[in-house]
Amino acid sequence: MTVPQILTELGGVSRRTFYRWRELGQGPDAFKLPNGELRVWRSDFSAWLRGLEGAAA
Repeated sequence: MTVPQILTELGGVSRRTFYRWRELGQGPDAFKLPNGELRVWRSDFSAWLRGLEGAAA
């Protein structure tokens, strides 16, 4: 998934917020492509969301 796709799925979270979560180690696992762009596997994104749901319960 691209960063814009992730932001859309999160309901419009800002790009800055996403990168701040990454700085704090609270975002989904991501990897960089050779051109520097970030990508997240959908399975990692889904697991991260499930973890947030569990923490909120």
